[in-house]
Amino acid sequence: MTRLLPNLATVAIAALPFVFSAAFSLAGEPPSLKFAKQFLMLSPNEGCAIADVDKDGDADVIAGTHWFAGPDFVPRPLRDIAEVHDVYYSSNGDYPYDVDGDGWIDVISIGWFDPELCWYRNPGKDDLDRGKKWERRVLKETRGQNEALALHDLDGDGVPEIFVNSWDKKGPVVAWKLAKDQDGNPTVEQIVLGEEGNGHGFAFGDINGDGREDLLCEAGWYERPESDPLAKPWKLHKEGALPHPSCPCIITDLNGDDRNDIIWGKAHDFGLYWWEQGEPKDDGTTTWTEHLIDDSWSQPHCLVWADLTGDGKPELITGKRVRAHCGNDPGGKDPAVLFYYTWNREAGEFCQHAIGAPGDGIGSGMQIRVGDLNADGRPDVAVGGKTGTWVMINEGTKE
Repeated sequence: MTRLLPNLATVAIAALPFVFSAAFSLAGEPPSLKFAKQFLMLSPNEGCAIADVDKDGDADVIAGTHWFAGPDFVPRPLRDIAEVHDVYYSSNGDYPYDVDGDGWIDVISIGWFDPELCWYRNPGKDDLDRGKKWERRVLKETRGQNEALALHDLDGDGVPEIFVNSWDKKGPVVAWKLAKDQDGNPTVEQIVLGEEGNGHGFAFGDINGDGREDLLCEAGWYERPESDPLAKPWKLHKEGALPHPSCPCIITDLNGDDRNDIIWGKAHDFGLYWWEQGEPKDDGTTTWTEHLIDDSWSQPHCLVWADLTGDGKPELITGKRVRAHCGNDPGGKDPAVLFYYTWNREAGEFCQHAIGAPGDGIGSGMQIRVGDLNADGRPDVAVGGKTGTWVMINEGTKE
């Protein structure tokens, strides 16, 4: 299924630092990719990751209570996860990283309300072969209210920090730096990047064109300091505030004007958009024009920017987060969908292509992952959500 999405005439919005635009498209439709869909498991799990868990050279899928051994994705136990409100697992994602440096990929995770930031230790080949569950270890007690995590190297030392996005708009923006305690065990040290507000949704990228990576959240965008980014507070600019956006959003230069734009969705409502960055005001305040990408489905909670088609240009991959807020969001009971969108810079438009069309029963949760799962050179898609954990094998262009 392919659907061209329009871009319309621009209209100013009073009292806001951006304008809205939309208009009909006349460009041709690019060919769609075909995906072979493989169902792995049905559970409340909403996270997933791609990594070589058992070091056999094959890509595996990690998804909540299990990991799935490639290339056939055979389920193997990983951990127990408590259920919340009968419809959630107390886990907002799976983040693979070798925490203890023993050469085996571990999993970092946290729950929405849980104060404990944890990691699960990969037991190694023999215990993996025996189906042993992974040992749970606590890195640190946190404040809870955790919407999502990201492993992101903020200071450029080659080791990712654990960034915590919180839905609390009045709370601080916090990252955790991996370290060792006095006994040599993994721990983390808290870094407060900003005290002026956090909020649902985040993205990393250079907003103001100074060559330094900034941070976007619901409260606005935080400007990265010139010196050590973990030693000084980041400056909040509120003109970049977005209404309950995706986790993550995308910061990239869509139109080639050397200013980065923002792709974002209303994570718990209808609406997928991109904000075009314009000339800054005299005082440096950023300005934005809003363009509608798609409002035909709701809850684009997670966005991924990756080259699925192999043409050297990234596509936008996203889908409906199924039964978020127990199905009470706008459109919460509509059919699940999973799409990718090609971007035509010359026409200034996105074109929708189905990975999981309405009726296929494939939506998304908190994470969508892209990687070559069958070693054929094409990027594939893995997703976890309340319609199940799925892998979609990229078979190339439809004939």
